[in-house]
Amino acid sequence: MVRFVTNKYQKLFIMKKLVKNIAMFSALAIAISSCAVIRPGEIGFKQRLGKLVGDPTTQGLKGYNPFISTVIRMNVRTVEVVNSLILPTREGLNVQADIALLYHIDPAKAQEIYTKFGRNYQEVIVLSNFRATAREISARYETKELYATERQKVENAIKDELVAHISQHGFIVDAVLLKDFVLPTQMVQAIQDKVNAEQSALKMNYIIQQQKKEAERLIIEAEAIKKAQDIINSSLTDKLLQYNNIEMLKSLVNSPNAKIIITDGKTVPMITTDGK
Repeated sequence: MVRFVTNKYQKLFIMKKLVKNIAMFSALAIAISSCAVIRPGEIGFKQRLGKLVGDPTTQGLKGYNPFISTVIRMNVRTVEVVNSLILPTREGLNVQADIALLYHIDPAKAQEIYTKFGRNYQEVIVLSNFRATAREISARYETKELYATERQKVENAIKDELVAHISQHGFIVDAVLLKDFVLPTQMVQAIQDKVNAEQSALKMNYIIQQQKKEAERLIIEAEAIKKAQDIINSSLTDKLLQYNNIEMLKSLVNSPNAKIIITDGKTVPMITTDGK
């Protein structure tokens, strides 16, 4: 009889301990489920029975009643969204381009953004305006400008226009980047041909300029030669010519070759050799 009572009390003690442990685990589970962790780069706010209450939390724990409340988290980091778009150009052509948008939301307006646009704010307000703005701006430029020469100007124009559309709603545009362009083969060849033609024209202009300078140089050189000849001709008197003839005859006389010199002493002598 004593043994039976002892077993009964032991079982009762074990049951109480088990119930206590279950209660502790349940309380711990409820406590854990009643806290939300807001990570760095996020902002969180409480929604109770469909209404936003309390102040936003930038990071840390935020307690709430899981039965009637929930915690809304929103990312306030800069995010990159790449869209592949068909862009019209000023010539009436369409080109395919990959355009990257970098933006983030203003933490101070996170609740307002959620209230107006919901969790799908990126598609509802940001990307819809981004696509429309990119097409509007690209239509102002020619294909060559989008493809090569005016890329940075187009990026800045899209960014400025997008800022005008969405900044008042709490979105901050960090950058717009034109990445890859996919043009028809014939369009790429036409652009390359035009660029080559422009380069050839510049090269030809350079050659023409060089030829003009060379012609000017030759004219200056010819004028200098003519002046030199005029000076020489003006200095060739009869006495100077006679003196040069005498000097030449002296050198011929001293030459070992046989020769015959015919002269009257006035004109240039005629010289013949013996054939050696």
